[in-house]
Amino acid sequence: MYEWIKAFHVIAVISWMAGMLYLPRLFVYHCEAEVGSRQSETFKVMERRLLKGIINPAMILTWLLGLYMVWAGQWYLAGWFQVKFALVLIMSGIHGFFTRCVRDFANDRNTRSQKFYRIINEVPTILMIFIVILVIVKPF
Repeated sequence: MYEWIKAFHVIAVISWMAGMLYLPRLFVYHCEAEVGSRQSETFKVMERRLLKGIINPAMILTWLLGLYMVWAGQWYLAGWFQVKFALVLIMSGIHGFFTRCVRDFANDRNTRSQKFYRIINEVPTILMIFIVILVIVKPF
């Protein structure tokens, strides 16, 4: 059963990361759209659906399946896992920040620039790289 849980965990992580990489790109383009325009309203729908239909469920599954594997494999004592866990907490915080951004755009209250969203778009990528290295290499 553990291998099935791991497979679905990896699927959930891929889905979560796909959304976390795409959502800030939508924010970049949404910044260009005039408030109240048809384009802006379309971005609002896209952002909400991506968040609620893919990113949120994928994060929940990632956490549930991951916590089961930690318990079943007794990984919680491993140094690599503790660092990975901290990075996943940061990723979850970024997820929460993106949720707030979706709300801000939905209410036409975005105050951030395209440049900001281009930069913040790199944070999930960097976290993902370190998390994958920790899981595969288990350096400590």
